Amino acid sequence: MRTGLIYVKNTILSLVVALCFSNISLHAQSKSPQPIVGAAQLSSYLGKLTQKNIAIVANQTSVVPSKHGYTHLVDTLNHLGVSVMKVFAPEHGFRGSQDAGADVLDDKDPKTGIPLISLHGVNRKPKPAHLDGIDLVVFDIQDVGVRFYTYIATLQLVMQACAEQGIPLLVLDRPNPNAHLIDGPVMEWENKSFLGMTPIPLLYGMTIGEYALMLADQPSWLWEAYGPTGGEMGPKVQIEVVPVAHYTHRTPYVLTIPPSPNLRESQAVALYPSLGLFEGTTWNAGRGTERPFTQVGSPMGDAKYFKHTYTPIARPGATDPKHKNKLCYGLDLSGVTQIEGIHLEWLIEAYQNSSDKSQFFLDPGFKKHAGTSVLQQQIESGISEQNIKKTWQPGIAEFKRIRQNYLLYPEH
Repeated sequence: MRTGLIYVKNTILSLVVALCFSNISLHAQSKSPQPIVGAAQLSSYLGKLTQKNIAIVANQTSVVPSKHGYTHLVDTLNHLGVSVMKVFAPEHGFRGSQDAGADVLDDKDPKTGIPLISLHGVNRKPKPAHLDGIDLVVFDIQDVGVRFYTYIATLQLVMQACAEQGIPLLVLDRPNPNAHLIDGPVMEWENKSFLGMTPIPLLYGMTIGEYALMLADQPSWLWEAYGPTGGEMGPKVQIEVVPVAHYTHRTPYVLTIPPSPNLRESQAVALYPSLGLFEGTTWNAGRGTERPFTQVGSPMGDAKYFKHTYTPIARPGATDPKHKNKLCYGLDLSGVTQIEGIHLEWLIEAYQNSSDKSQFFLDPGFKKHAGTSVLQQQIESGISEQNIKKTWQPGIAEFKRIRQNYLLYPEH
């Protein structure tokens, strides 16, 4: 299954260099050796960048530990004399400040003068002209392991573009705070979108490097040719991954740099797989508040039933949230503990206690977020969470069978 895939191994030299850094962007809360992200292992990949024109897919999380805290990967490589010709920016932009779903414009980095090409605006896939003269593309973005979190869609389109132009891709891997979780419905072909391009569960339990290796070895997934009518598949992509050192899928992490404007804390990252489904409803998922993705609410929530209230307002990263300046009734989940997997009880509770159930689900928004048309029907029919989850298990079992071939890290 791994034929043609190149795995970058950690050398003793790379570990020595990386261990010189006292701070890391993601750190384990234990006495065991702290993980070393791929970007920090400079000696493992710097030689692959010399005397080449490089493009980098990056955002605000693409940092290398330094004695001053963090240095952006672009600045680090620029300082080391690497020829960084352009930067591709995903949803939320290079600095991670743009609203969810907002178009991001092309720009120029004021510090280095390097062109910034948006992959969340007019283009979501690099054009051939964007890659003209590029010898190698580097991908380094922090992910959270949820299918509708669009950084993996950007990765997939970048992989397609690199394959089409015969340009190698180097992925600098980072830990996934949800890497130990596999849960949720497998995406259906008819609901494919930028919120989900491959038939994987909502929580897929892989780092972005592992996911890239799986895509590269599943060409029908990479080229979106797995539907009932098939499709045309392009050339193979040449890919390398610099793995994280001292890491397992069960290693607990705190993300010190928010991967997007509204995932600002560990509680939000843990709740996001469940509360992100509210993005496909008329309810607000905490955007426009101080604690997004730790509360949900709507003016249509039953004021007699729900005791928690809040009012979304325009804020950086959420300039036009749902129900802006309107009082919302709903649930405060900031104190919920033992969050493992997808929780549907809050979604079901919100639906059952909305003043107008016919206006609860957005079409096709909810189907695109859930990746399936069935979940809405199940909730509307009053099927219990336990029985809904039973219907996910055959798809999850088949995905686990495929997934196991591409794991770079122990499960425990």
